[in-house]
Amino acid sequence: MVSIKDVAKQAGVAISTVSKVLNGYPNVSEETKKKVNQAVEELNFMPNTVAAALSSKQSGRVALLLNLGNVSQAVDEINMQYISGTIGRAVELNLDVITIFDSMLKNKSLDEVVRYLRSQSITGLIIFGMSKEDKVLHRLIDAQLFKIVTVDAPLVNAVSSAIWIDQAAAQYDVARKTLKENEGNSILYLAGKKNGYVSGERIKGIKRLAEEEGLSLLVRNGEFSERLARELTFRYAKKKHIVVCASDLMAIGAMRALMDMDIFRPVCGFDGITLMGYAGQQMNTVKQDFGRIASEAVTELKRLLDGGEGRQIVLDYELVQMKYDDVLI
Repeated sequence: MVSIKDVAKQAGVAISTVSKVLNGYPNVSEETKKKVNQAVEELNFMPNTVAAALSSKQSGRVALLLNLGNVSQAVDEINMQYISGTIGRAVELNLDVITIFDSMLKNKSLDEVVRYLRSQSITGLIIFGMSKEDKVLHRLIDAQLFKIVTVDAPLVNAVSSAIWIDQAAAQYDVARKTLKENEGNSILYLAGKKNGYVSGERIKGIKRLAEEEGLSLLVRNGEFSERLARELTFRYAKKKHIVVCASDLMAIGAMRALMDMDIFRPVCGFDGITLMGYAGQQMNTVKQDFGRIASEAVTELKRLLDGGEGRQIVLDYELVQMKYDDVLI
């Protein structure tokens, strides 16, 4: 069994220094911390408390990290599908799972996050909803101290994988389908978060369509907000022929605004949430199977825990037209 003495020897530091790094003591240089953490990873060292926690029949303990920054009651179902898909597959693979929310790690340094995860006996993470501005999570992935799978963030290294659908292609396809089913040569596009990976890819998709079809395109950031989408629709939709939204929630806001304005504009969304069926009008959308995405993420994490190399996985999607009958129980 690897001991703290082995870690000290590997890192070329004193045993007391290793202890200080593991327990988060101040006044330890970043270079020393890096050496110790690298030795810990290379030797697969676990403090006694962690080793004891993992001495059960489980092959590992993983954390499901959810971003609740954009959550409302209307889109809770996405996170619930993520949780359900994760737990179901983890049970099959004999993995112990805990749920962590982004607010629990907010304002923590990388060292603090690492200590927290190790105190919880975490060996791997699945990160949902990560943005380009999540600097500590980026550093955590770069440090390669844990096996990690990101969902909707294309970050890959030797011990980290990424999983998502082809966001640009999906946005292109649903917008093109809506365009072909209706007449028009101008689009109001309501994009998501400025700092989101999926938002950037979806904008690429709509711009490609506009260029190929010679369409007038107006892009505005709706921030995945039903309220903001409603406001933007009131402001800009009269002069556009089609409203394309980067989420179903924004599509609902846009459709409700159009109904209040008593004008018709075709609207399409993205995600395939159940609430879309109650919007009042049928709308095209990209249906993602969030439960399956989470299940595949767990399967991939298990592969990484077993020594696999990081990679990117692109899953399929479906274009559907959500209507009330589809959501009846």
